[in-house]
Amino acid sequence: MVLYASDMTIESILAQIDSEIARLTQARALLSNVGRISTQVKSAAPSKSAVRRRKRVLSAEARKKIADAQRKRWAAQRAKAAKNSK
Repeated sequence: MVLYASDMTIESILAQIDSEIARLTQARALLSNVGRISTQVKSAAPSKSAVRRRKRVLSAEARKKIADAQRKRWAAQRAKAAKNSK
C-alpha cells in the first residue's frame, strides 16, 4: 500500500497505521493460540445442544400481522384463480 502525503493528512495516515497494527496484533494472537487449541482434548468442545441459538420470539401483534398478510395473499390468489376459470 503506497501512501502519498499530498493525498492524505498526517492524522489519517497515523490512523491507518494504528488500524494496521491492531489487525496484525489480532492475527498474531490468533496464530499463537492455534498451537494451544490443537493440544486440547476434543471432548472439551461444547456439545451441539449447548451451542444452539435462542429461539426467535414474535409478539402476538407481529404474528397477527403476518397471518393477516398471508390471508390477503391467499384471497388474491383465489380471486385470480376464480377469474381465470370463468
